[in-house]
Amino acid sequence: MSYYCGIDIGSSTTKAVLIDDEKNILSSSLLPTGYDVERVCEEVFKMVLEKSGVKREEVSKIVSTGYGRFRAKFAHKNVTEITCHAKGAFHLFPGTRTIIDIGGQDSKAISIDEKGRVIDFAMNDKCAAGTGRFLENMARVLQTDLEDMGRIASSSRESVKITSTCTVFAESEVISLIHQGKSRESIISGLFEAIVLRIIPLATRVGLKKELTLTGGVAKNKGIISAFERVLGFRANLPEDPQIVGAFGAALLAVEEG
Repeated sequence: MSYYCGIDIGSSTTKAVLIDDEKNILSSSLLPTGYDVERVCEEVFKMVLEKSGVKREEVSKIVSTGYGRFRAKFAHKNVTEITCHAKGAFHLFPGTRTIIDIGGQDSKAISIDEKGRVIDFAMNDKCAAGTGRFLENMARVLQTDLEDMGRIASSSRESVKITSTCTVFAESEVISLIHQGKSRESIISGLFEAIVLRIIPLATRVGLKKELTLTGGVAKNKGIISAFERVLGFRANLPEDPQIVGAFGAALLAVEEG
C-alpha cells in the first residue's frame, strides 16, 4: 500500500490530507497558517501521519498548493489551488461544472468540463468582502461567535439589505442598523446574502452552471449555504468537509503522478 499527501497552505489556515493509492482519505488536519509557515506545514504533515499511523517514509509523494505552496520545502511538487480545488470537487461530485471556493481572504469561481479540466476561473483577491475575514469582522461588530452566526440567522424572518460591498463601509452600515433596532438575526441573514450576491457575479463571469459545488472554510457555515440556495433557486453540492477539498485535490494529483 502506498500513501500520498496534499498540503494546502492558505492565507488563514493550512490543511493536510493523507490518502492511500485507492484515493481513500485516511486522515486530515489543519492549523492556523500564521507567520512561521514552514513550521506549520511540518506540523500539519506530522498530524496526519500520527492520526493514520503511517510513517513518513511510507508516503510516496507530497503535493503542495495554496498561496504558500512554495513554503512546503519537503513537497515533491507544487500546484495552483485552482487546479487542486477542481480536482477535489470533481472527484467528490463528478457532475460538477462550477466550483465556488470561499476562503479566509479571497473567493474564487472555477468552471470545469465533463472531464474535470479547468476551463476558466475568476478571483476576488483585492477586497475582503465575500470572504471569511469579512464574516469575522462582522461577528465582532455583532458581538457573536463566527460559529454561531448560521444558527442565529436560521431564526430570522427577514433579511436586512446590506448595500455596501466594501468591508469598512459594510461595518458602518451594520452599526447603523443596530442603532435602528434591527434584530441581530436579520442583520446576519442580510450579511450572508450580501456575500452571496458579491460572489455570484464571479461565477457568472466564468459561466455559472449546474452542478455547483461549494468549497472552502466559509462553506462550513450553514447560513451561507442557505443564502446561496435562496438566491440561486437550486441546491449546491456540499462536501463533508469543504475546507479540505483543495488539499484533497493535491493528494489526488500526487496519486495520479505517482
